[in-house]
Amino acid sequence: MADEIAQLKQKSRLFVAGQIVFFLLFLTFLVLYTLVSWGALPLVLSAVSLLLYALVRLMDVKNDEQVHRFSNLRKVYLHELSYLKGDFSCFDDGECYVDAHHPFTFDLDVFGKDSLFQRINRTVTTGGSDWLAAQLSSVANRSARADAVDELASMEPWRATFMALGADGRIDSALIRQALQEIKSLQIPTFAAKRWTFVLAWLLIVGLFAAVVASVAGWVSAQLPLWWGILHFFGVFFVCSGACRVISKAVDKLHEQLQVYVKLIQQVSETTAFATPQNAAIVNVLQGARQSFDQLNDILNGLDRRGNILGLFLMDALFLSDYFLVRRFLRWQRQYLGQVPVWIDAISEMDGLVSMATFRYNEPQAGRAEVVASEEMVYEAVGLYHPFLGAKAVRNDFTLQHRHYYIITGANMAGKSTFLRALGINYILAMNGMPVFATSLRVSIYNLFSSMRTTDDLAHGISYFNAELLRLKQLLTACRHNAKTLIILDEILKGTNSADKLNGSRLFLQAVSALPVTGVIATHDLELSKMEGERFNNYCFEIALGQDVTYSYKITPGVARNQNATFLLREMLSDV
Repeated sequence: MADEIAQLKQKSRLFVAGQIVFFLLFLTFLVLYTLVSWGALPLVLSAVSLLLYALVRLMDVKNDEQVHRFSNLRKVYLHELSYLKGDFSCFDDGECYVDAHHPFTFDLDVFGKDSLFQRINRTVTTGGSDWLAAQLSSVANRSARADAVDELASMEPWRATFMALGADGRIDSALIRQALQEIKSLQIPTFAAKRWTFVLAWLLIVGLFAAVVASVAGWVSAQLPLWWGILHFFGVFFVCSGACRVISKAVDKLHEQLQVYVKLIQQVSETTAFATPQNAAIVNVLQGARQSFDQLNDILNGLDRRGNILGLFLMDALFLSDYFLVRRFLRWQRQYLGQVPVWIDAISEMDGLVSMATFRYNEPQAGRAEVVASEEMVYEAVGLYHPFLGAKAVRNDFTLQHRHYYIITGANMAGKSTFLRALGINYILAMNGMPVFATSLRVSIYNLFSSMRTTDDLAHGISYFNAELLRLKQLLTACRHNAKTLIILDEILKGTNSADKLNGSRLFLQAVSALPVTGVIATHDLELSKMEGERFNNYCFEIALGQDVTYSYKITPGVARNQNATFLLREMLSDV
């Protein structure tokens, strides 16, 4: 692609040189016509040179558009190569969506630096980014979306073209919504939309040109069409200039982004390859959008042309341009404005789906979850691993039983927290119809709540222990209001002493076990494993201690026997 861009830039230089040559020839032949008695030949050659100049200029503009398109496509592919190398810095990390009080996104690294969102996000509109963030923040069952995601994943050139349209900067969907809301509330006189004014305008234009013909034929004075045109200008300027200023002020902020938005709509609405219901439905919604946004873009261009005083005078004097501009705007406002929010939502959804599909394309080794309808909680995983670990990940098999609790013990860095996050993050992916990182994953539909990364809030006088209590209270409230919930906990009550922590953890688990909840709890407290019984199960990540610590990262039934803190601390002190 770099070679193609270089060739196009070489063409651009040739086009510029051609424009200079033909323009100089135009001037030369024009001068010769005035100085040399060669008849009309220099004038004809001058006209031909001007025509060739215009033709080369048009070719240059199209060539520049090609350069821009290929450059943006190259940028898209370079970003994807960075992704495959593990560098996600070129993608927005969704830091603005981080919420420490959310039921699970904060604990499971859904947003923020090197997050799940940053790995998935390729959105070119802020609306698409918001849509994607909303999907990843929910575990409502959208698994049927998988077909739409897979279909888009197979359309690699189409997706690349879509993403390239936003390579110069993300389109601000909120700004477009705001501007359109302002347009909706504009108080513009509706006279221009009346049929009688339309008929009158055309009668005046026809009358003007009839006066021009009559004056050329000598039937009337040349002053008549001149004054007629002047009255046209001042009349339409007086009547319409205020409305034009109001419209221009409201929509001017749209101009830079609207042209790209029109291209996005065109890209989607003209696609006939979609077979899945969700993608086809978006195309159907956008069928009327392109015409609407094309018309709005033409209106904006017309408002821009008003900045040329000479052009404004001629167009108003000859064609009552401002009147027809206001009329087109009023008709657009009445016909399309109510549908625009629906179209913006449709583009935002497609934008988010393109991101999901790109993730699917980049992770071909990932599988597809089976989501089942069940009154009980189902989570059956074979070869499960955390998506952030890639090829080096150790896979684990794990099955959760309805309303059972799994106490997971193990040494530091043995893999407990990573495994808990793998359980949660793969469930989020499954519910969103995205690829899951497991040989197979079978799940039912339930709520998700985690408490793994509690932080204090000194600004509001909340200590670490108090923050833990508030989080557990939030968890209990959520579980009482939801029929089925999977809770994922990492070290309950870290902010107190060992005995108090053990007693408090037992008390909490006994209380929560009375609710319709299934739980996975990681702990260093081996005493907590003594709760094993009919519904409490012990699992562990064991390590081997020799001259070094050996980590298997495999989950097995039972209670961990070996710990590594003293071993590693003694090793560190011996090196000091």
